[in-house]
Amino acid sequence: MKRTVIIVFITVLLSPIVYSQDTIHHLHVPAKILGGDTIPYIDLNSTIIFPPATEKTRHEQKRYDKFVYNVKIVWPYAKLAAAKLKEFKIVLDTMHQEKEKKAFLKKAEKELENKFGDDIRAMTYSQGKILIKLIYRETGSSSYDIVKELRGHFNAFIWQTLARIFGYDLKTTYDPAGEDQNIEKIVEMIEAGLI
Repeated sequence: MKRTVIIVFITVLLSPIVYSQDTIHHLHVPAKILGGDTIPYIDLNSTIIFPPATEKTRHEQKRYDKFVYNVKIVWPYAKLAAAKLKEFKIVLDTMHQEKEKKAFLKKAEKELENKFGDDIRAMTYSQGKILIKLIYRETGSSSYDIVKELRGHFNAFIWQTLARIFGYDLKTTYDPAGEDQNIEKIVEMIEAGLI
């Protein structure tokens, strides 16, 4: 009797697990047709795999954390600079008179100064150097070249001279595979949502 009860009990428990062919649920995935064959196709997001972190001393880790902090502070401004530059170029391409272009740039500069001037002035020396590099990364042009294009050779020369007095170089470029690989790694981690 016990044996029968146990067999019935096990059969009742296992019955939902056993399906007939009529109860199989079909899975629908997108597909592509290649050479007459239908092939399942799933578009996966790209993934960046970072090498494992090397052991660091407490001092090195503190310096690295400060560096990450500085890049995270500056990164939105570099993205904004690239977006604004693209926006300005589109508007400037529609203008034909030099006087009109100068008036537009003066107005845009004043608006940006009012909105972001205090934030930019509050940046540390290190953050300023990182910003110059990230602007190059985002725009493909050095800060010097951008000023020269928008404001002319003389203004670019004046700004470069002032920058050099304070230890900056507006002609700085960005080398993601060389000296700026740490910045590149941090930016990629920010974009991937890892930090």
